[in-house]
Amino acid sequence: MAATATRRDPEARGAGRVPGEPGTWVLVLGEMTLFLALFVAFLVGRADDPELFAAGTDRLEVGFGLADTAILLTSSLLVAAAVRLHRAGRPVPAARSAAAAGLCALLFVVSKAVEWAGHAGDGDGPTADPFWTLYYTVTGMHLLHVLVGSLGLVLLHRRVRRPTGGPGDRVVIEGAASYWHMVDLLWVLILPLVYLASA
Repeated sequence: MAATATRRDPEARGAGRVPGEPGTWVLVLGEMTLFLALFVAFLVGRADDPELFAAGTDRLEVGFGLADTAILLTSSLLVAAAVRLHRAGRPVPAARSAAAAGLCALLFVVSKAVEWAGHAGDGDGPTADPFWTLYYTVTGMHLLHVLVGSLGLVLLHRRVRRPTGGPGDRVVIEGAASYWHMVDLLWVLILPLVYLASA
């Protein structure tokens, strides 16, 4: 009886498979390839002019990078909790967790805007030198992905708060969660590359 129920229940069946759909993972791998190219460009720039990049890194505020990391890691935990609570048939706490993840995303955007404004005010705009051009390119592309991922969090919130759901809900929920975890992983790579690494 239990085996039959497991075969019929898409949520239970999902326990032993990769979350999301193949298209989701094609998108995720494509996005990570794009960032790999940006990371390589940053490393090449640092190798070409280590003193310039060291000076640029010294002008960054590591506190912003660390705070943004804490915000995004918290958001990933909240998204994972929302997915788990949805699978457990608890729509209210699942929706609350998804909403809290969305607030983390908003906080990240505000933090990045404040950081950028401070650098621009000090004369370190996107065209100041190659370091700042690459800094704004890498962090700006990441911010764009945060905004796209935030739309996914809105969809996630709408789906997990439903008391019942079908395979269509599962696809949206797992796809949005997977994309968001990718966004967070990319930032974990950006932190040491841009904020912490010495020339």
